Amino acid sequence: MATAATLNPEPSLLSERQEQHLPPRSYADAATEDVANNHVEPQQPTPEVYTGQGEDEDYWSHRQNMHKNSSSLRANGRSKDKKDDRMVVEKFHDKDGEHIVSITPGWRGHRGKGAGVRRNSELVSGRRAGARWEQSHIHFAPLSVPLKRRLQTLTVLAHTLSVAFLLSFFFFLCAIPLCWPLLVPYLIYVLFSNAGYSGTLSHRSNFLRSLRVWSLFASYFPARLHRSAVLPPTRKYIFGYHPHGIISHGAFAAFGTEALGFSQLFPGITNTLLTLDSNFRVPLYREYILKMGLASVSKQSCLNILSHGGSNGEGMGRAITIVVGGARESLDAQPRSLRLVLKRRKGFVKLAVRTGADLVPVLAFGENELYDQVQPDQHPFIHKIQLVIKKVLGFTVPLFHARGVFNYDYGLMPYRRPLNIVVGRPIKVEQASEPAETYVDALHAAYVKELERIWEEWKNQFAGERTEELSIVE
Repeated sequence: MATAATLNPEPSLLSERQEQHLPPRSYADAATEDVANNHVEPQQPTPEVYTGQGEDEDYWSHRQNMHKNSSSLRANGRSKDKKDDRMVVEKFHDKDGEHIVSITPGWRGHRGKGAGVRRNSELVSGRRAGARWEQSHIHFAPLSVPLKRRLQTLTVLAHTLSVAFLLSFFFFLCAIPLCWPLLVPYLIYVLFSNAGYSGTLSHRSNFLRSLRVWSLFASYFPARLHRSAVLPPTRKYIFGYHPHGIISHGAFAAFGTEALGFSQLFPGITNTLLTLDSNFRVPLYREYILKMGLASVSKQSCLNILSHGGSNGEGMGRAITIVVGGARESLDAQPRSLRLVLKRRKGFVKLAVRTGADLVPVLAFGENELYDQVQPDQHPFIHKIQLVIKKVLGFTVPLFHARGVFNYDYGLMPYRRPLNIVVGRPIKVEQASEPAETYVDALHAAYVKELERIWEEWKNQFAGERTEELSIVE
């Protein structure tokens, strides 16, 4: 039987159908004819793989987008993320059989076999949020700090800010009228009291000096006290502490408390740490330092301590500790260096001759490493202002910083760096009411020589990271 469709095919062009008065063909009929004639879609070109700058891994190859409904992602096995130029026939089945409903542009799925490397060379990204916090110069302390270290920090903080705390508390009491009847007589007593320079040491409390809390203070750094020679308790002594540093924490730990075992290393010797006379005019704070056994560094105070009391009533077995460099030396307290203001400091040598006290040099390795401060050569104008303040007021204000309570980079807390305080060999002194200048110079030279011996003997062990050698200035 002949087939009319093959002998006289129906025209497909719209102009030809209009000439033969035929209705236009539907889109579905055209698709049916293409399928019947085994129409094959043109093969898509292989996508180009970009291997230059901007290439990264296909993010979607291993991660599912959770912001889209899975039912809207596919239609007849198609993904709708990327387009191409293919034509896709959509079909459905019902009771009348199979029907073609539409022909739509194809979509290349991102999870299909052809998914490759994603090109983003035209993508420009902004800065990554939080990057500066990762590069921050402030390193905060972790929360899991042992209790012992927290107590060490608290003890050092309390001592460092003790003058500010006690003075603030005094002003608070002054704001309460009910306290005035007690505060007024107390202020009069502070102004006229000679407890700081009397030499009697009547306010000294060995119990307070021996409290275990000072062991926490000394172990914060940690600090150690070393002895070069035995000191007999039948002599008097003047300990010269070097360097001053910023606050002289080593001097307080070694000679202001019993945390480092001074009484065990030097039995029979009562040592008194000296500080500025003005500290004994600060309400409440003076009571604290008097109980810790501190005294004024004035000439009268030194003479009283070394000439009274002791085992023979004339100062035998007593000692004083003087930070010889003073406030001037604190301006040269730079880490990894040791500059001592000592060339013209001979007053303590004359004092030793008048009282018959032996000189004992003390070198504290690590005292200058506890703080960072402004360097004089980089800021000469600031350094000149500090020197003027020192000349007018007797003390100066170093511009320093170290670590904080909760961070390791900025604050007023000293760094946790080892302190090794080495007590040198005594230099015997012959007593004279009027010391000769040549004798004073000889004693001073012997004192400097002993300091240099301590440095040369222990610098490799206690100052391994030094950048300068010991230098005697001014």
